Amino acid sequence: MASTRGMDDPSSQRRYWRWSKQDFLPEESFQSWNNYASALSQTWCRFKDRLMSRSDADNETTELRRQSENDMKRCLSWWDLIWFGFGTVVGAGIFVLTGQEAHDTVGPAVVLSYAFSGFSAMLSVFCYTEFSVEVPVAGGSFAFLRVELGDFAAFIAAGNILLEGTVGIASVSRAWTSYFTSLLNKPRNSLRIKTGLKDGYNLLDPIAVVVLAISSAIAISSTRKTSYFNRMASAVHTLVIIFVIFSGFFVANTSNLTPFLPFGAKGIFQASATVYFAYAGFDSVATMAEETKNPSRDIPIGLIGSMSMITVIYCLMALTLSMMQKYNEIDTDAAFSVAFQSVGMKWAKYVVAFGALKGMTTVLLVGALGQARYITHIARSHMIPPWFALVHPKTGTKTFLGTDLDYYSCLTWWNFRCN
Repeated sequence: MASTRGMDDPSSQRRYWRWSKQDFLPEESFQSWNNYASALSQTWCRFKDRLMSRSDADNETTELRRQSENDMKRCLSWWDLIWFGFGTVVGAGIFVLTGQEAHDTVGPAVVLSYAFSGFSAMLSVFCYTEFSVEVPVAGGSFAFLRVELGDFAAFIAAGNILLEGTVGIASVSRAWTSYFTSLLNKPRNSLRIKTGLKDGYNLLDPIAVVVLAISSAIAISSTRKTSYFNRMASAVHTLVIIFVIFSGFFVANTSNLTPFLPFGAKGIFQASATVYFAYAGFDSVATMAEETKNPSRDIPIGLIGSMSMITVIYCLMALTLSMMQKYNEIDTDAAFSVAFQSVGMKWAKYVVAFGALKGMTTVLLVGALGQARYITHIARSHMIPPWFALVHPKTGTKTFLGTDLDYYSCLTWWNFRCN
């Protein structure tokens, strides 16, 4: 259980930036060397306590949120959540995985693989929806695990969440550079800096760093402004997807669907396990629950609505690709671009690359929002320093202690405004 020691003491109120030991190591165990030695001697008892202890919904939504000192403003509607869901899920995965799995694993039946993966993702969405309505806080799956399985399971999940966010965003940002070079019609690594390090670790990617910095700056500026930007970027991405689907159907040849199951039924489910990656990211939407105006209404519509549309779009894009080329002729690296070239639409590869760039940009943007909110709630539970849990006073409509906001002004890089 996170400590709230000193929260109600006016003398403990401090201004703006905080760098004291209390902000990073507030627990009683760290107050002196004797306390630390005593805590070490109780390691086994403490471990058993963590293993068996569980939180509850009231603690997550009330007591733990006091660690942030200022509430987050409820400014998001179901319409915002739908676009956040679209922005964080529809990235480069559909453009890359479809060709790979159609060529190597399943053939034209890749459309069924996307349908089965979409159904599986929808089951997960139902779970996230139920928990988000019951526990509408920024912690997402971390908070749900604290309630259902306890602190120890949540601690393991917290490590996975932080690792997944770091590795995932890094890989997407590097893929952004690859698609950007394709848009400029340059060699794949021409915009990266080669060093003398070991192969595989010798290419520095300054463009990826710049893209991450810009997407983070947009996310920091305001949640509402980020929502507006995400809507615009996702709308452009939607136009590209509509172009791919309608243009592909216009030049499609249904004979390319034969044989429909060249690798047998087994290939459908093998491919489903891989293309499920294209649906990843919807958990970031659940972390917006604390900023949603009406969680019991907006979260189900936002999560289920966005995933339903994404599943239909993915299936249509997979069917389009399968009808444009024979499965054994599909390029595994640039499936849609090469498919359009094969039907005489060479210029379309630039449209596809542009759409993929837009998709990856929104994935980075919404990913930054989701990761920040995970970190906020993990810090509230004191699994990482509580300094990361503090929310800027301009974010909230009130403070938890009901006094002047200026006493509680404490900004962290991870928490955003919603103006």
